[in-house]
Amino acid sequence: KQKVIKLVPENLLKKRKAYQAIKATQAKLALLEKRKVQKGRSLKFVRLEEFQKNSKKGHRDDVRLKRAKQRPPPPMPPAKNTLAFAVRIRMIKGISPRVRKVIQMLRLRKIFSGTFIRVSKTSLNMLKAVEPYVAWGFPNLKSVRELILKRGQLKINKKRIPLTDNMVIEKHLGQYGIICLEDLIHEIYSTGRNFRMVNRFLWPFSLSVPRHSARDKVGLLKEMGNPGPRAEDINSVIRKFN
Repeated sequence: KQKVIKLVPENLLKKRKAYQAIKATQAKLALLEKRKVQKGRSLKFVRLEEFQKNSKKGHRDDVRLKRAKQRPPPPMPPAKNTLAFAVRIRMIKGISPRVRKVIQMLRLRKIFSGTFIRVSKTSLNMLKAVEPYVAWGFPNLKSVRELILKRGQLKINKKRIPLTDNMVIEKHLGQYGIICLEDLIHEIYSTGRNFRMVNRFLWPFSLSVPRHSARDKVGLLKEMGNPGPRAEDINSVIRKFN
């Protein structure tokens, strides 16, 4: 038996041809746009001295972490200090990948950003690892309240929602028994059992940097102080840059 070849209607062939032509034109335009973007992209020139500087910084971090393992762990603070506030005050370009990972875990990706941390052996070891880049201490209730009221923002679906309405707090944190700003402040300061979930909902705090800092970086760093443990002195940093 001979095979019967089914004929395709002429109008359908015309549609297919037109569709293929449109697709070919779109692909050509996309390629031209891509070339245009790549052509306009400026090449970044990096000096050899900068590579050496970054390499030394990373090597120094690795040596510091290696030595820290051989030393006894940092002592636990008094029982009353259950909450710490950490703020990143140094650039992290060229640092060790291990230190960078800890900074990301602490959610301090941007300079002059700060987060609340529950004090424990693990968190103290993490803060010890990032000591040259982060200042941290024990905030009082006044500092916690001022930070949350002035710079508090909730992270909902990767968007920042300012803490201006108790209805928003009740909607997203009501399941944890937090229905207003005062409940949120109390949960953070007392490091309650829902501290981890509530702290996750809070966007990292961006401290206000003075306008003169672009011209006077040395003066800004003097005002900020040295990185590392600052105990109750962290409250003065919060007052100055909140």
